[in-house]
Amino acid sequence: MNAFSPRATFQLDGVDVPFDPGDTVMQAALAAGHYIPHLCYHREFKPHGSCKVCTVRANGQTVAACTLPAQAALAVECVTPELEENRRTLVQMLFVEGNHFCPSCEKSGNCLLQAVAYDLGVLSADLDHFFPSRPIDASHPDLWLDLNRCILCELCVRASAEVDGKHVFALSGRGMGKHLIVNAESGRLVDTDIAVADKAVDVCPVGVILRKRVGFAVPIGKRRYDVEPVSAQAKADAPPAPAAREGR
Repeated sequence: MNAFSPRATFQLDGVDVPFDPGDTVMQAALAAGHYIPHLCYHREFKPHGSCKVCTVRANGQTVAACTLPAQAALAVECVTPELEENRRTLVQMLFVEGNHFCPSCEKSGNCLLQAVAYDLGVLSADLDHFFPSRPIDASHPDLWLDLNRCILCELCVRASAEVDGKHVFALSGRGMGKHLIVNAESGRLVDTDIAVADKAVDVCPVGVILRKRVGFAVPIGKRRYDVEPVSAQAKADAPPAPAAREGR
């Protein structure tokens, strides 16, 4: 048996969670098998806390778990009535400020927003819908862009810039006017160098960027979040803790 120093820990809802230097609370929690609801967090990209669904209370302060550095003696609360209600409200607001028609959406069953809503017990918005007028771009021969479902997570922006090296997408405007744009003079996807295999196409957690001619190839009922809830999927996707990887 190899000798090693015990890893530092913080507490998450009263349970000790080990972490390594540089870990965030989100990373350490998922690696240890603890689910914190989230939408904009993605393990392959630097977190920036835009959606606030992962908000927790740490040593009495509310903060996004995806950007909070893990520290020894940190006491984090995730599952409390107040925090859960705040998450439900945030998710409800995302549904009403866009146009999300889940029963007819090709992304149903693979949609992170829908899956998180189910996990939180959100079955209706309970708020007035905005029904905004947002464009649909079918100009590209292989891809479909439906901005009705955009939740401004910025994952496609980051993936296109950091992985694909193309900067196809960007966010423009502020407040209620903030929206996703295509970086082309025409504003159309066909006038960019995006490709079907790009990371930006796969990373969208909702149904904004879709491939043409493959709709409903996997029937509803057999899709990612139909098979297992988002809490189970998130923990399965998380990299194992270093001690587990080394067989300790």
